[in-house]
Amino acid sequence: MVEGRPLTKENTEQSNSRRAQDRERGPSGLERVREAAKQDRKLQFNNLLHHVTVDLLEQSYFGLKKKAAPGVDGTTWEDYGQDLKPKIVDLHDRIHRGA
Repeated sequence: MVEGRPLTKENTEQSNSRRAQDRERGPSGLERVREAAKQDRKLQFNNLLHHVTVDLLEQSYFGLKKKAAPGVDGTTWEDYGQDLKPKIVDLHDRIHRGA
């Protein structure tokens, strides 16, 4: 919750940076959600899908283990990484459509 209000899209679109002079980034929207959930286990969230961005999906891809076993479709990390950007954009679109 933010100042007694539930976390909603309007509340989480606040700047992620502390101060322009600081040059350090503040916590991302998902990091703030994670911290709020740790502090109050009974807190309920809705409308979190706006946090799933193309950039986040791309960062998540690079966070995966490169030598992990292929997925159920037989695709390896390297295979998926070929022509990555269009695949990530398509994945983002499918996630937001609920496909």
